[in-house]
Amino acid sequence: MTVLPDGKPDTEPGEKQNEKAGATAAGKTGGKAGAEAEGTASGTAVPATEAAAPATGALPEFAGRWAGTVAGASGLALLLVSTRYGFQGDELYFLGAGQHLDWGYADQPALLPLLARVIDAVSGGSLFALRLLPALLTVAGVLVAALTAREFGGARRAQVLTAAAYGFAPAVLISGHALSTMAVDLFLWTTVNWLLIRWVRTREDRLLLWSGLVTAVALQGKYLIVGFWLVVVVAVWAAGPREMLRRRPLWIGGAVAVAASLPGLVWQARHDWPQLEMSGVLADEEILGGRAGFLPYLIVLSGGVFTVVLVYGLVRLLRAPHLAPYRFLAWTFLGLTAVFLVTGGRPAYVVGVFAPLWAAGAVELARGGGARWWRWLAAWPVVALTALVCVALSLPVYPVSQVTKTEQPANNPMTAETLRWPNLIDAVEEAYRTLPADARKRAVVVTQYYEEAGAVDHFGADRGLPDAYSGHRGYWYFGAPSDSSGPVLYVGSDVAKLKPYFSSVRKAARAAGGPGESYVDGVPVWVLDGRKQPWSTIWKDYGHLS
Repeated sequence: MTVLPDGKPDTEPGEKQNEKAGATAAGKTGGKAGAEAEGTASGTAVPATEAAAPATGALPEFAGRWAGTVAGASGLALLLVSTRYGFQGDELYFLGAGQHLDWGYADQPALLPLLARVIDAVSGGSLFALRLLPALLTVAGVLVAALTAREFGGARRAQVLTAAAYGFAPAVLISGHALSTMAVDLFLWTTVNWLLIRWVRTREDRLLLWSGLVTAVALQGKYLIVGFWLVVVVAVWAAGPREMLRRRPLWIGGAVAVAASLPGLVWQARHDWPQLEMSGVLADEEILGGRAGFLPYLIVLSGGVFTVVLVYGLVRLLRAPHLAPYRFLAWTFLGLTAVFLVTGGRPAYVVGVFAPLWAAGAVELARGGGARWWRWLAAWPVVALTALVCVALSLPVYPVSQVTKTEQPANNPMTAETLRWPNLIDAVEEAYRTLPADARKRAVVVTQYYEEAGAVDHFGADRGLPDAYSGHRGYWYFGAPSDSSGPVLYVGSDVAKLKPYFSSVRKAARAAGGPGESYVDGVPVWVLDGRKQPWSTIWKDYGHLS
């Protein structure tokens, strides 16, 4: 018989039950944790903030074959369309930043540019290879999500439903399609949540140490997990189990994470903390409707029927007595949502805490929870149909000519950043060919945005184009053009900031449009000549993060 966190059997119909009786929490953990469990069993009141470990009877078998099938289907969907359309703007930036390796960058730590450089060097510039890593992280995340449901006592049905929710939710598909900080963050956050949940059940302190080590890796890709831990600490202190905060391995792991981040933090300090300024810049951009669109888009990201499972898991974590030891997970989700809503963060920042809610919801539904009038939403035909709809809304499955006629651009705005980069390079080359031969040898490319600079650096070398520079975000820190350089090919519509520094400014080309909507359609290329001041002077005031 499979024992759930409250000690009750999982009555999921049609599944083979494990007949091995599990030991009690007192017998398993011993010491203080065991005493707390014994006190609960004997009727002695235990404060909510000091809730005893759940019953530690034998967990259900891991439905590896079934969860693996779901994970494989998700990974296959990602790989089949991995080379559709083209590079995403941030991927081009990572490739460009990878040619300027450092301990940190204006908008992120060092991991993604390093990964991009290694993958690009090994694969010879393959887009498929660049996107293989996020696809594999997604597959691994599906399996960790299924293991999370198992920690809650979920058998095959609950594990597979959790795997399906994780593997096909729009947020996960979008992040898994392209190399991004979110792709790495999502998998690592999901792993940290699983380690914390497993610790609550087993009280094995090495799990807390591992959570710190995983956090150390996450901090090399993005600093966002600091906010996660701050909210977790508050949630655990308020809702329990407070014993977690008294365990030394937790703080040792935290110290390791901080130590691993020191090189990046030193870089930030030496450059006046641009990462802090970036937070305000991103809030001001109000992508996807800003604060007003935060909650609606959060629903979109979690995926229709999968949203129902997530919300049900949230409610059960908040209300079910047998899930009280895990209540801090619900408060962590609510706390992070509130923090990012108030500070102007993006809905995607919360996706890393979806897996525990999906798992709790799936387990409770498998036990017969939920009202009959909506419980049918978790039936397999509905789940399969939801997965297909999520793929259609999130991945590049349509012909380019049909993309803007669908809901995909609204659901995944990054689609417009993957179309027609070669058209932009065509325009730069056209402008470059208008220069006299001697001027071409000294020409440089300066772009309005970092994505355009990344595109020129990645695609332009094969066409003999000069290296690109930009004042935008991380590219500004890569340095200015040489003071001995000649005419400038400026890529972008906002030439006004550079115009006063040149005696001659003319529009030389424009990127061609095409079917669908692209980030580069109509972008002009200017030729600026007769520079009046050295680049070392111009560059000081040319940097911008917005």
